[in-house]
Amino acid sequence: MQTSPVRFGLVGFGAWGQYHAQSIAGHPGAQLAGIVAPSEATRAAAVKAHPQTPVFADHHAMLAAVRPDIVDVVTPSHTHLEIATAALDAGCHLLLEKPMALRVEDCQAIVRRARERGRHLAVGHELRLSSQWGEIKRVIDRGTIGEPQYVLVELSRKPYRHGSSGWRYDAARVGSWVLEEPIHFFDLARWYLQGAGDPVELVAYGKSRDPSRPALYDNFSAMFRCGNGAYAVVSQTLAAFEHHQTVKVAGTKGALWAAWSGALDRTLEPTFFLRVFDGEKLEEVKLARHSGEVFELREQIARCVAMVRGEASPAATGEDGLWSAGLCLIAEESIREGRPLPVGERLRM
Repeated sequence: MQTSPVRFGLVGFGAWGQYHAQSIAGHPGAQLAGIVAPSEATRAAAVKAHPQTPVFADHHAMLAAVRPDIVDVVTPSHTHLEIATAALDAGCHLLLEKPMALRVEDCQAIVRRARERGRHLAVGHELRLSSQWGEIKRVIDRGTIGEPQYVLVELSRKPYRHGSSGWRYDAARVGSWVLEEPIHFFDLARWYLQGAGDPVELVAYGKSRDPSRPALYDNFSAMFRCGNGAYAVVSQTLAAFEHHQTVKVAGTKGALWAAWSGALDRTLEPTFFLRVFDGEKLEEVKLARHSGEVFELREQIARCVAMVRGEASPAATGEDGLWSAGLCLIAEESIREGRPLPVGERLRM
């Protein structure tokens, strides 16, 4: 079992990559061993923020020079396949931000490569590690609300940041906005309905406010049905304000309702709650830690340290990442075709 610090190679030092760097550097069992930042500006920012860490312009150079235990990929979505493959071929474990890739076939290729190389593959669905969204799964697993029959995951927020060189508003690089935050919601809904069987059918709708980018949907909603008839609704609008997420689950005995609100998605002092009704009494669950993606990222880095040391499994596996990306891509197809679509075997390895 490894007892020395787990050496992370970080690829990407944009707005979210900087939070990854802080979380790695702040974990006592981790070492930020190398940073890849493709632009002069981000390299200068990385050197200033982490002067003891070597900074590279290219991930191949970092892999050869640093030989990290695990590579953390926080780059625009269209780059994931190539960087993930290179990291796995270099013998590294992998933490890969969502979406894994922009095509189902590429997601499957990454999962296969990790298996062939015998490396752990964790996908960045950090909401599973949340004190709030993770507690919902524990409530379900304890049987408090009975067997889940309906799940709603909904987000109302301000428009997305443009990202470095505007990549998040470029369909060729981002893939789509369904692959941005809704991918987390598909993952949560499928996780909460784990006992209901795999999704078997999906229908979706989307609408863009800007006719110049019709495939980037400001408003998006999807519904998928599982093998036992339980179903989930995933919905998002980017045409609102601040950042407000809601989860509701109804079961055969009771129900629960959770919400999170902040001025921004990375607010350090959000408001949040979880209320659980077991069929007889209503309880407001006291959460031990703050909820929010900044806090969940720290938990994700800690989980990856334990994973590399052989003490834990990934919170979300490559197969989980394949399912969440695949459901998003099928949702986009449903919008284009204007009809429900089968899920079936399309997302299995």
